[in-house]
Amino acid sequence: MNIIEKLFPMWALKRKQAEYSLKNFYEAAKPSDYRKRRTDIASGDAAVKLAGAQLRIQARHLEQNLDIAKGILDTLVANIVGMGVRPEFQLKTADGELAGEINSQLLVLWNNWCRNPDVTGELDFYSAQRLACRSWLRDGEVFTQILPGMVRALDHRSTVPLSIELIESDLVPYDYEDTNKLIVQGVKKNAWGQPKAYYVYKEHPGDMTTMSSTKDVKTINADRMIHLKLADRIKQTRGVSIFATVITRLDDIKDIEESERIAARVAAAMTGFIKKGNPDLYTPTSGTDYRSLDMEPGMIFDDLMPGEDIGTIISNRPNNQLIPFRDAQLRAVAAGVGSSFSTLARNYNGTYAAQRQELVEQYGVYGIMWSQFCERWVRKIVDQFIDLAVLSGQLKGVYDEGSLYDVELSRPALVHIDPFKEATASERLVAAGFTSRSQVQRSHGKNPDETLRQIIKEREDAEKAGVVFSTDTGKIVQPQEQVGKKKDEKQVE
Repeated sequence: MNIIEKLFPMWALKRKQAEYSLKNFYEAAKPSDYRKRRTDIASGDAAVKLAGAQLRIQARHLEQNLDIAKGILDTLVANIVGMGVRPEFQLKTADGELAGEINSQLLVLWNNWCRNPDVTGELDFYSAQRLACRSWLRDGEVFTQILPGMVRALDHRSTVPLSIELIESDLVPYDYEDTNKLIVQGVKKNAWGQPKAYYVYKEHPGDMTTMSSTKDVKTINADRMIHLKLADRIKQTRGVSIFATVITRLDDIKDIEESERIAARVAAAMTGFIKKGNPDLYTPTSGTDYRSLDMEPGMIFDDLMPGEDIGTIISNRPNNQLIPFRDAQLRAVAAGVGSSFSTLARNYNGTYAAQRQELVEQYGVYGIMWSQFCERWVRKIVDQFIDLAVLSGQLKGVYDEGSLYDVELSRPALVHIDPFKEATASERLVAAGFTSRSQVQRSHGKNPDETLRQIIKEREDAEKAGVVFSTDTGKIVQPQEQVGKKKDEKQVE
């Protein structure tokens, strides 16, 4: 124990605490010549207000001018929405059984409504899903107005009086704010941060025929508006494009590829040149030494002057290192946007195990996006549809009101690399009671009730015609090659 500890114990304690803090300080937070000091402490809303609109512009530019960016959006939409997220109504009776008649009525009404749900009459519901999903990913957000019942100058094109209006994020201004009224970036909130209303331009600010300002806005209550957004910060009001972290990389890839293509074109246009050698041996036959050589396959050039020789231009284009470099960059892009590298680069080289691992992991990533899209957009519209179907008196029958909103939403099927192996695994899981047939069918994008009806109908028709299929025997008929393979495996054992 030193003198300071004896005479000034509190000072000694503080000194020990300071030494401990310095030893256990995060190295990443220490500024140095090799690390830049990050000083941005802005809130999520402040960061989006400064960069949100510009990120949206850059993302749209990439989609319009870069095939990779367009392919990313195509891939994500195909794996999140596919041919459309479809509801499977699960209303039940008081005893807990499915109310088949009511669910069938809802399905008929839904199929009728899906044909023309959009206010413009140009989109069916599944096309609207794909367009909303694309806007959500590219722009970071998309707005949808719900228009139920009687609406001035609006003609609902279905028996259920409900329409939807897709609204681009440009129409909700970032700069429409009033701190006293809790209006943030075009959204009015309460003290808890819950949206209460949205302020929307009456005309698109980018139209050449209009010049919108903050005075040309209309107010839409939050219960009539769906705001689907990509947010990484707590209480972030507006969304940010999924391309936000990869825009610079994609721009670089585009510029490098363009430079390489131009270099390859220039190299392909060059063929050869005349080396004149010793000037003393060269005597031009005319007043100029310029000659044009017409190149053709198999030609023999025998018009060289004394001292001349033919030289060929050796080009290193196309650059053999471009593909590995591009693939490395695309791997980073795929990680940033949540897509798979194989799909993004259209590179499916690899073992079965590697491909399957990527497929399974990526299906989980797509599932997160699918869940957010369904819960924050599709389900809200389906719930509104059910409400209007009930209020319009078009449901006839008895059902448990507590199950009114019980709906299963379909998901794009997981495409298997080896369908036989996956089918065998599903069969064993069902037999062991670890899953149900309905769950297996839903994983393939099928409606279990509709599938069962088709199976019953097919078997009835086959029985009438006296046709018996191998699947009707109750046994799984395996391909002969698989049977032989199993016998060989047993012999090896």
